[in-house]
Amino acid sequence: MLKKILIGLGIVLVAIQFVRPERNLSDDRTYDVSTKYAVPEDVKQILAVACNDCHSNKTEYPWYANIQPVAWFLDHHVTDGKRHLNFSNFTSRSVAYQNHKFEETIEMVKEGEMPLASYTYLGLHAGANLTDQQKQSLINWAQANMDSLKAQYPADSLVMRRK
Repeated sequence: MLKKILIGLGIVLVAIQFVRPERNLSDDRTYDVSTKYAVPEDVKQILAVACNDCHSNKTEYPWYANIQPVAWFLDHHVTDGKRHLNFSNFTSRSVAYQNHKFEETIEMVKEGEMPLASYTYLGLHAGANLTDQQKQSLINWAQANMDSLKAQYPADSLVMRRK
């Protein structure tokens, strides 16, 4: 009986290898954050290594993304990350949204919520383990952009409206 269960499980594991989620590879940068906001080289590097896999339209997939059910987990992770913040379509959103996302970026980095611990488990994506200096660079960049928006727009236009 155990042998039949193991054979059945093996067949299922092989069969699911053919059911793959669509990959996040469009790399459409029409509304990328860098089209409106200056992104210094150090911040660009931080975003590339620690943020863009889940928060842009271009994910660099690791080798294990070819194995199911891991690919499904990664797809969910990327989809959820882009739902919260997508630097690739950043400027297509309202100024209030942009300001709010800069504010959230500061908060998440300060509180150590980003990058997610699951992204760096077991030494995976080691470059995403940000140093204090990298965190401060990211915070300073986001704050400078918030300050710039505050200088350009009336205060009430920078507040997210509840729906």
